[in-house]
Amino acid sequence: MASFRDLLFQTKLEVQEITTSDADAAFGSWTFLDVREADEYQQGSIPTSIFLPRGNLELQVEGKIPDKSTPVVVYCAGGVRSVFAAKTMIELGYEKVVSMAGGFNRWKDEGRNWSVPKTLNPEQRNRYQRHLLLPEVGEQGQQRLLESRILLLGAGGLGSPAALYLAAAGVGTIGVIDMDVVDASNLQRQIMHNLDRIGERKVDSAKKTINLLNPDVTVVTYDLRLGADNVLDIIDGYDVIVDGTDNFPTRYLLNDASLKKGIPVVHGSIFRFEGQVTVFSPHDGPCYRCFVPEPPPAELAPSCAEAGVLGVLPGIVGSIQAMEAIKLLLGLGDPLIGRLLSYDSLEETFRTFKMRRDPNCPTCSIDPNEIVIAEYDDLCMPHALQPPVSV
Repeated sequence: MASFRDLLFQTKLEVQEITTSDADAAFGSWTFLDVREADEYQQGSIPTSIFLPRGNLELQVEGKIPDKSTPVVVYCAGGVRSVFAAKTMIELGYEKVVSMAGGFNRWKDEGRNWSVPKTLNPEQRNRYQRHLLLPEVGEQGQQRLLESRILLLGAGGLGSPAALYLAAAGVGTIGVIDMDVVDASNLQRQIMHNLDRIGERKVDSAKKTINLLNPDVTVVTYDLRLGADNVLDIIDGYDVIVDGTDNFPTRYLLNDASLKKGIPVVHGSIFRFEGQVTVFSPHDGPCYRCFVPEPPPAELAPSCAEAGVLGVLPGIVGSIQAMEAIKLLLGLGDPLIGRLLSYDSLEETFRTFKMRRDPNCPTCSIDPNEIVIAEYDDLCMPHALQPPVSV
């Protein structure tokens, strides 16, 4: 039986090794794969490296690096495990794989660029375990969620399911805007609140619910009316905005401000038994004004308070909004940019409609610096003249 030394020697004949100097020269154009164990990785790593312990390589590498033509530099602590890992990748069909001789220890000793990566603690690993199993998310994606910031407009029917799922997913900061109080009539659909909180400020109730669900999440509350005088300051610094309002003045105001700041908006709306979701990504697709150039007359667009809504409907639509927000944060799949998803709960059908950007749109066709932030109450229906509320 061949000894380990003989096996290593034979494997090195089959795998190309490069020096740390050559690896440093390839940094930025090649993918670096760290095959050490978690405790080693937590102490330091080469920036932007993909972390995948050697023991999980065969099962997970194709999810981490799906394109087998990608040039890969594999490294471990001293250059032994990386040789075997590189051979395995070659056997799996990867076309250009090399092992870095001397490993991370030599790289670090030579004073080359390295850093201590942000990692999940044991409690977080357990909490987000199902996310970590997804190659499209993994530890890096989960860390990105924890560092992300999402702003919810409304803590009502749409904001409730969106907030719960975003918090459960580990979105690190969730802002909540609502100036209403919890009413008994809300509880048919606004699942963040309960009987004990009737009369309480909705933002305070939302914060309690989110904190009880996930202590990793920081909740920032805004118990105020969103207006032209504060919208730019409030939305500044958020990665995505989830719109759960039900009035046109706020939607137009948000549209203009988000275009000016370059922040995508996940729009949701509901009416009786039907719902709609789309994503307004600044200058990547149509904006809200392309979708609704002018507000309809009051008799054609009654509010939920006037027309009613099936209680479970906002749960479905708000959950889809949460999904779209997470896709935007992680760069997953095909977000609803330039597409409108329409849901009919009575027929239990989904339909998708294409939406096109208006080349003459008064807002998204001009330079963002030229957009004027103004109030729009005088343009819209009577019920919209009241302070913005959540559906």
